[in-house]
Amino acid sequence: MTFKIVALPGDGIGPEIMSGTLDCLDALASQVDFDYTVDSYAMGGCAIDQYGTPLPDATLDACQRADAILLGAIGGPQWTNPQCRPEQGLLNLRKALNLYANIRPTRVTTDMAYLSPLKQSIVENTDLVIVRELTSGIYFGEPRYLKDDEARDSMTYTKEEIIRIAHVGFQLAQSRRQKLTSVDKENVLASSQLWRRTVNEVAEQYPDVTVEHLLVDACSMHLIKRPADFDVIITENLFGDILSDEASMLPGSLGLSPSASFSEGGPKLYEPIHGSAPDIAGQNKANPFGMLLSLAMCLRESAERDDMATIIETTVDTLIAKGITTADLGGQYGTTDIFKHFKAFIKGA
Repeated sequence: MTFKIVALPGDGIGPEIMSGTLDCLDALASQVDFDYTVDSYAMGGCAIDQYGTPLPDATLDACQRADAILLGAIGGPQWTNPQCRPEQGLLNLRKALNLYANIRPTRVTTDMAYLSPLKQSIVENTDLVIVRELTSGIYFGEPRYLKDDEARDSMTYTKEEIIRIAHVGFQLAQSRRQKLTSVDKENVLASSQLWRRTVNEVAEQYPDVTVEHLLVDACSMHLIKRPADFDVIITENLFGDILSDEASMLPGSLGLSPSASFSEGGPKLYEPIHGSAPDIAGQNKANPFGMLLSLAMCLRESAERDDMATIIETTVDTLIAKGITTADLGGQYGTTDIFKHFKAFIKGA
Protein backbone atom coordinates (compact mmCIF):
# COMPACT_ATOMS: atom_id res chain seq x y z
CA MET A 1 0.00 0.00 0.00
CA THR A 2 1.28 3.45 -0.91
CA PHE A 3 2.06 5.69 2.08
CA LYS A 4 0.67 9.19 1.45
CA ILE A 5 2.57 12.17 2.86
CA VAL A 6 1.42 15.78 2.72
CA ALA A 7 4.34 18.22 2.95
CA LEU A 8 3.80 21.73 4.28
CA PRO A 9 7.13 23.53 3.67
CA GLY A 10 5.84 26.79 5.15
CA ASP A 11 7.90 29.93 5.59
CA GLY A 12 11.46 31.06 6.26
CA ILE A 13 13.84 28.11 6.37
CA GLY A 14 10.94 25.67 6.03
CA PRO A 15 11.14 25.16 2.25
CA GLU A 16 14.90 24.48 2.21
CA ILE A 17 14.90 21.96 5.06
CA MET A 18 11.80 20.27 3.67
CA SER A 19 13.22 19.96 0.16
CA GLY A 20 16.48 18.43 1.35
CA THR A 21 14.73 16.07 3.75
CA LEU A 22 12.43 14.78 1.03
CA ASP A 23 15.49 14.20 -1.18
CA CYS A 24 16.99 12.13 1.65
CA LEU A 25 13.74 10.18 1.97
CA ASP A 26 13.85 9.44 -1.74
CA ALA A 27 17.43 8.20 -1.45
CA LEU A 28 16.56 6.00 1.53
CA ALA A 29 13.34 4.66 0.01
CA SER A 30 15.19 3.49 -3.08
CA GLN A 31 17.37 1.27 -0.90
CA VAL A 32 14.75 -0.30 1.36
CA ASP A 33 11.68 -0.71 -0.86
CA PHE A 34 9.30 1.93 0.48
CA ASP A 35 6.33 2.93 -1.69
CA TYR A 36 5.15 6.46 -0.95
CA THR A 37 3.89 9.71 -2.45
CA VAL A 38 4.44 13.32 -1.38
CA ASP A 39 2.15 16.23 -2.24
CA SER A 40 3.07 19.75 -1.15
CA TYR A 41 0.60 22.41 -0.04
CA ALA A 42 0.76 25.97 1.27
CA MET A 43 0.19 26.84 4.92
CA GLY A 44 1.24 29.79 7.02
CA GLY A 45 2.52 33.09 5.68
CA CYS A 46 3.02 31.81 2.16
CA ALA A 47 -0.64 30.75 2.11
CA ILE A 48 -1.72 34.20 3.28
CA ASP A 49 0.21 35.73 0.38
CA GLN A 50 -1.23 33.30 -2.16
CA TYR A 51 -4.75 32.69 -0.89
CA GLY A 52 -5.48 35.28 1.79
CA THR A 53 -5.72 32.67 4.56
CA PRO A 54 -3.08 30.74 6.55
CA LEU A 55 -4.95 27.44 6.08
CA PRO A 56 -6.60 27.12 2.64
CA ASP A 57 -9.42 24.62 2.26
CA ALA A 58 -7.37 22.58 -0.21
CA THR A 59 -4.55 22.23 2.31
CA LEU A 60 -6.87 21.13 5.10
CA ASP A 61 -8.63 18.64 2.83
CA ALA A 62 -5.32 17.12 1.73
CA CYS A 63 -4.13 16.85 5.33
CA GLN A 64 -7.33 15.09 6.36
CA ARG A 65 -6.82 12.49 3.63
CA ALA A 66 -3.10 11.94 4.25
CA ASP A 67 -1.41 9.12 6.14
CA ALA A 68 0.99 11.63 7.70
CA ILE A 69 1.86 15.32 7.52
CA LEU A 70 5.34 16.86 7.48
CA LEU A 71 5.63 20.55 8.42
CA GLY A 72 8.73 22.70 7.93
CA ALA A 73 8.15 25.98 9.80
CA ILE A 74 5.73 28.89 9.66
CA GLY A 75 5.73 32.58 10.51
CA GLY A 76 7.74 35.72 9.89
CA PRO A 77 7.85 39.42 10.73
CA GLN A 78 6.10 40.52 7.52
CA TRP A 79 2.75 39.05 8.53
CA THR A 80 1.50 41.47 11.17
CA ASN A 81 -2.29 41.44 10.80
CA PRO A 82 -3.54 40.04 14.15
CA GLN A 83 -6.68 38.76 12.41
CA CYS A 84 -4.70 36.72 9.89
CA ARG A 85 -1.40 35.43 11.20
CA PRO A 86 0.55 32.39 9.94
CA GLU A 87 0.39 30.71 13.35
CA GLN A 88 -3.40 30.65 13.18
CA GLY A 89 -3.08 28.18 10.32
CA LEU A 90 -1.28 25.68 12.54
CA LEU A 91 -3.65 26.22 15.46
CA ASN A 92 -6.64 25.67 13.18
CA LEU A 93 -5.06 22.57 11.64
CA ARG A 94 -4.49 21.10 15.10
CA LYS A 95 -8.10 21.75 15.99
CA ALA A 96 -9.47 20.37 12.73
CA LEU A 97 -7.44 17.16 13.01
CA ASN A 98 -7.94 16.94 16.78
CA LEU A 99 -4.19 16.82 17.31
CA TYR A 100 -4.38 16.93 21.07
CA ALA A 101 -1.05 15.33 22.07
CA ASN A 102 2.34 16.80 21.21
CA ILE A 103 5.32 14.48 21.69
CA ARG A 104 8.76 16.10 21.98
CA PRO A 105 11.72 13.82 22.66
CA THR A 106 15.05 15.14 23.92
CA ARG A 107 18.08 12.89 23.78
CA VAL A 108 21.73 13.61 24.59
CA THR A 109 24.14 10.79 23.88
CA THR A 110 27.66 10.69 25.26
CA ASP A 111 28.99 11.69 21.83
CA MET A 112 26.63 14.69 21.70
CA ALA A 113 27.09 15.94 25.26
CA TYR A 114 29.96 18.27 24.34
CA LEU A 115 27.52 20.41 22.33
CA SER A 116 25.34 21.23 25.33
CA PRO A 117 25.60 24.60 27.13
CA LEU A 118 25.57 22.58 30.37
CA LYS A 119 28.33 20.40 31.78
CA GLN A 120 28.67 17.10 29.98
CA SER A 121 28.37 15.21 33.27
CA ILE A 122 24.91 16.73 33.79
CA VAL A 123 23.37 16.17 30.36
CA GLU A 124 24.92 12.98 29.01
CA ASN A 125 22.52 10.06 28.73
CA THR A 126 19.50 12.34 28.95
CA ASP A 127 16.57 10.61 27.26
CA LEU A 128 13.22 12.22 28.02
CA VAL A 129 9.93 12.91 26.28
CA ILE A 130 7.59 15.81 26.97
CA VAL A 131 3.92 15.08 26.27
CA ARG A 132 2.12 18.40 25.87
CA GLU A 133 -1.66 18.81 25.71
CA LEU A 134 -2.18 20.73 22.52
CA THR A 135 -5.77 21.82 21.93
CA SER A 136 -6.99 23.32 25.21
CA GLY A 137 -5.69 25.55 27.97
CA ILE A 138 -4.97 29.25 27.82
CA TYR A 139 -4.29 29.32 24.07
CA PHE A 140 -7.91 28.39 23.35
CA GLY A 141 -9.89 29.36 26.46
CA GLU A 142 -12.79 31.80 26.45
CA PRO A 143 -13.48 34.58 27.31
CA ARG A 144 -10.54 36.17 25.58
CA TYR A 145 -10.19 39.85 24.72
CA LEU A 146 -7.82 42.78 24.37
CA LYS A 147 -8.95 46.31 25.19
CA ASP A 148 -6.97 49.52 25.43
CA ASP A 149 -6.12 49.12 29.11
CA GLU A 150 -7.19 45.58 29.88
CA ALA A 151 -6.73 42.08 28.49
CA ARG A 152 -8.00 38.64 29.45
CA ASP A 153 -7.05 35.07 28.63
CA SER A 154 -8.73 32.02 30.15
CA MET A 155 -7.07 28.72 31.08
CA THR A 156 -9.76 26.07 30.78
CA TYR A 157 -9.59 22.27 30.98
CA THR A 158 -12.17 19.53 31.24
CA LYS A 159 -11.58 16.24 33.00
CA GLU A 160 -11.95 14.31 29.74
CA GLU A 161 -9.23 16.40 28.09
CA ILE A 162 -6.86 15.63 30.95
CA ILE A 163 -7.73 11.93 30.96
CA ARG A 164 -6.88 11.41 27.30
CA ILE A 165 -3.50 13.18 27.49
CA ALA A 166 -2.69 11.31 30.71
CA HIS A 167 -3.28 7.97 28.97
CA VAL A 168 -0.84 8.98 26.22
CA GLY A 169 1.81 9.76 28.82
CA PHE A 170 1.28 6.61 30.87
CA GLN A 171 1.29 4.34 27.83
CA LEU A 172 4.48 5.95 26.58
CA ALA A 173 6.07 5.54 30.02
CA GLN A 174 5.15 1.85 30.01
CA SER A 175 7.14 1.40 26.80
CA ARG A 176 10.14 3.25 28.22
CA ARG A 177 11.55 3.41 31.78
CA GLN A 178 8.15 3.38 33.52
CA LYS A 179 8.44 6.77 35.18
CA LEU A 180 6.04 9.65 34.64
CA THR A 181 6.33 13.24 35.88
CA SER A 182 3.16 15.32 35.83
CA VAL A 183 3.75 19.07 35.80
CA ASP A 184 1.22 21.67 36.94
CA LYS A 185 0.78 24.76 39.12
CA GLU A 186 -1.52 23.07 41.61
CA ASN A 187 -0.71 25.49 44.44
CA VAL A 188 -2.27 28.41 42.53
CA LEU A 189 -4.43 27.38 39.55
CA ALA A 190 -7.83 25.68 39.73
CA SER A 191 -7.21 24.01 36.37
CA SER A 192 -4.01 22.53 37.78
CA GLN A 193 -5.84 21.19 40.81
CA LEU A 194 -8.19 19.34 38.46
CA TRP A 195 -5.17 18.23 36.42
CA ARG A 196 -3.36 16.68 39.39
CA ARG A 197 -6.46 14.99 40.78
CA THR A 198 -7.30 13.50 37.38
CA VAL A 199 -3.75 12.28 36.72
CA ASN A 200 -3.80 10.49 40.07
CA GLU A 201 -7.06 8.78 39.11
CA VAL A 202 -5.65 7.63 35.75
CA ALA A 203 -2.46 6.45 37.48
CA GLU A 204 -4.47 3.73 39.23
CA GLN A 205 -4.77 1.99 35.85
CA TYR A 206 -0.98 1.90 35.45
CA PRO A 207 0.44 0.37 38.65
CA ASP A 208 3.72 -0.42 36.88
CA VAL A 209 4.46 3.30 36.29
CA THR A 210 6.03 5.44 39.03
CA VAL A 211 4.39 8.87 39.23
CA GLU A 212 5.76 12.13 40.58
CA HIS A 213 4.16 15.58 40.57
CA LEU A 214 6.18 18.77 40.11
CA LEU A 215 5.14 22.40 40.04
CA VAL A 216 6.13 23.96 36.74
CA ASP A 217 8.69 26.32 38.29
CA ALA A 218 10.37 23.41 40.08
CA CYS A 219 10.36 21.35 36.90
CA SER A 220 12.06 24.13 34.95
CA MET A 221 14.82 24.10 37.55
CA HIS A 222 15.22 20.32 37.65
CA LEU A 223 15.40 20.11 33.84
CA ILE A 224 18.66 22.02 34.14
CA LYS A 225 19.89 20.40 37.35
CA ARG A 226 19.09 16.72 36.69
CA PRO A 227 17.72 16.20 33.16
CA ALA A 228 18.83 12.56 32.95
CA ASP A 229 16.45 11.66 35.80
CA PHE A 230 13.35 12.36 33.69
CA ASP A 231 11.60 9.80 31.52
CA VAL A 232 8.13 10.99 30.43
CA ILE A 233 6.78 14.43 31.38
CA ILE A 234 3.11 15.29 30.85
CA THR A 235 1.76 18.81 31.17
CA GLU A 236 -0.79 21.27 29.84
CA ASN A 237 -0.44 23.46 26.77
CA LEU A 238 1.31 26.60 28.00
CA PHE A 239 3.67 24.83 30.40
CA GLY A 240 4.53 22.27 27.74
CA ASP A 241 5.27 24.96 25.20
CA ILE A 242 7.81 26.56 27.53
CA LEU A 243 9.35 23.43 29.07
CA SER A 244 9.86 21.70 25.74
CA ASP A 245 11.78 24.69 24.39
CA GLU A 246 13.91 24.64 27.53
CA ALA A 247 14.55 20.91 27.15
CA SER A 248 15.40 21.34 23.48
CA MET A 249 18.51 23.31 24.42
CA LEU A 250 19.97 20.42 26.42
CA PRO A 251 21.49 18.89 23.26
CA GLY A 252 22.85 22.30 22.27
CA SER A 253 20.41 23.66 19.68
CA LEU A 254 16.72 23.98 18.90
CA GLY A 255 17.65 22.63 15.49
CA LEU A 256 18.10 19.11 16.84
CA SER A 257 14.62 18.53 18.21
CA PRO A 258 11.78 16.80 16.37
CA SER A 259 8.16 16.58 17.44
CA ALA A 260 4.95 14.74 16.63
CA SER A 261 1.32 15.68 17.19
CA PHE A 262 -1.14 12.80 17.63
CA SER A 263 -4.89 12.43 17.32
CA GLU A 264 -7.16 9.48 18.00
CA GLY A 265 -6.92 7.53 14.77
CA GLY A 266 -6.38 10.38 12.29
CA PRO A 267 -3.21 11.51 10.52
CA LYS A 268 -0.31 12.61 12.69
CA LEU A 269 1.73 15.76 12.12
CA TYR A 270 5.53 15.84 12.37
CA GLU A 271 7.68 18.97 12.58
CA PRO A 272 10.95 20.27 14.03
CA ILE A 273 10.31 22.50 17.00
CA HIS A 274 12.41 25.42 15.79
CA GLY A 275 10.82 28.44 14.17
CA SER A 276 11.03 29.75 10.64
CA ALA A 277 14.29 31.68 11.34
CA PRO A 278 13.69 34.35 8.67
CA ASP A 279 17.05 35.97 9.47
CA ILE A 280 18.91 33.01 7.94
CA ALA A 281 16.37 31.85 5.36
CA GLY A 282 17.86 31.15 1.96
CA GLN A 283 21.44 31.46 3.23
CA ASN A 284 22.25 27.74 3.50
CA LYS A 285 22.67 28.07 7.28
CA ALA A 286 19.63 26.20 8.60
CA ASN A 287 20.15 23.12 10.77
CA PRO A 288 18.17 20.29 9.09
CA PHE A 289 18.63 17.64 11.78
CA GLY A 290 15.32 18.41 13.51
CA MET A 291 13.49 17.99 10.21
CA LEU A 292 15.29 14.73 9.46
CA LEU A 293 14.49 13.39 12.93
CA SER A 294 10.86 14.44 12.49
CA LEU A 295 10.84 12.33 9.34
CA ALA A 296 12.24 9.45 11.40
CA MET A 297 9.36 9.82 13.88
CA CYS A 298 6.93 9.84 10.96
CA LEU A 299 8.34 6.65 9.51
CA ARG A 300 8.31 4.87 12.87
CA GLU A 301 4.93 6.01 14.18
CA SER A 302 2.79 6.39 11.06
CA ALA A 303 4.45 4.22 8.41
CA GLU A 304 5.52 1.51 10.89
CA ARG A 305 8.98 1.46 9.32
CA ASP A 306 11.19 1.25 12.37
CA ASP A 307 14.07 0.12 10.15
CA MET A 308 14.03 3.36 8.16
CA ALA A 309 13.65 5.50 11.28
CA THR A 310 16.65 3.81 12.87
CA ILE A 311 18.79 4.43 9.79
CA ILE A 312 17.95 8.14 9.89
CA GLU A 313 18.62 8.45 13.63
CA THR A 314 21.89 6.53 13.41
CA THR A 315 23.03 8.66 10.48
CA VAL A 316 22.25 11.91 12.31
CA ASP A 317 24.12 10.68 15.40
CA THR A 318 27.11 9.70 13.26
CA LEU A 319 27.29 13.05 11.47
CA ILE A 320 27.12 14.95 14.76
CA ALA A 321 29.79 12.72 16.32
CA LYS A 322 32.04 13.47 13.33
CA GLY A 323 31.47 17.21 13.69
CA ILE A 324 29.53 17.48 10.44
CA THR A 325 27.15 20.15 11.74
CA THR A 326 25.85 23.61 11.00
CA ALA A 327 27.07 26.77 12.72
CA ASP A 328 24.52 26.62 15.55
CA LEU A 329 26.32 23.46 16.72
CA GLY A 330 29.79 24.90 16.20
CA GLY A 331 30.26 23.37 12.76
CA GLN A 332 31.25 24.87 9.44
CA TYR A 333 28.85 23.00 7.17
CA GLY A 334 25.91 24.42 5.25
CA THR A 335 22.43 22.97 5.03
CA THR A 336 23.07 21.39 1.64
CA ASP A 337 26.36 19.93 2.91
CA ILE A 338 24.51 18.11 5.68
CA PHE A 339 22.08 16.60 3.22
CA LYS A 340 24.92 15.57 0.90
CA HIS A 341 26.80 13.83 3.71
CA PHE A 342 23.57 12.23 4.93
CA LYS A 343 22.84 10.68 1.54
CA ALA A 344 26.43 9.55 1.12
CA PHE A 345 26.37 7.83 4.51
CA ILE A 346 23.14 5.92 3.95
CA LYS A 347 24.34 4.90 0.50
CA GLY A 348 27.45 3.37 2.01
CA ALA A 349 25.70 1.88 5.03
